[in-house]
Amino acid sequence: MTTKPDEPQQPPRRRAPAGAAVLREDVTEAIRAAVFEELAAVGYARMSIEGIARRAGVGKTAVYRRWRSKLHLVLDIVSALAVQGLPAPDTGSLEGDLRLLYEVTSRALRHPVASQIIPDLQAEAARNPDIAEAMQKALREGQDGVATGIVTAAARRGELREGIDHDLALDLISGPLYWRSVVIRSPKLPKGYLGALARATSEGLKAL
Repeated sequence: MTTKPDEPQQPPRRRAPAGAAVLREDVTEAIRAAVFEELAAVGYARMSIEGIARRAGVGKTAVYRRWRSKLHLVLDIVSALAVQGLPAPDTGSLEGDLRLLYEVTSRALRHPVASQIIPDLQAEAARNPDIAEAMQKALREGQDGVATGIVTAAARRGELREGIDHDLALDLISGPLYWRSVVIRSPKLPKGYLGALARATSEGLKAL
């Protein structure tokens, strides 16, 4: 009886550990959407993992596989806003860019969900430094890239001088609309407000 020479042994194929679940993206997105809806409906303090799971149509385990607490869940979602940012206007003029930015931002801030969530998270931020840091990052960085692009493009066109104070420009661009829409929560902007704000901000930036 002939014998075959020894053949190299192939390492056994590794199997995923029993119970290891692939995190489905559609479930993750459903949970994220449910968080926004739950925040708008009951606020951060009363929000629960149970309520989020029920609204998303999933079990609590699906939420806990992705985030270990409601704090981490909200921090993740708020921080993601900074990454998304806003579309950079490119109308060919400083005033036009500002007007377009204000139109997009105004619609976003007046959205029923956003108008409920932002003030609630601001109140919670006063008690929770982690939420305060995430809010600051999301709100500032979300506007920072767009404002920088507007100022840079205007300087390239000769509408603004080179080297203006970046932080002051950002405050000037973002502050007034945020004040009216979020702080005093004006239910409706006066007719022609965004156009007037764009003109005034444009002149203010030119004075820097």
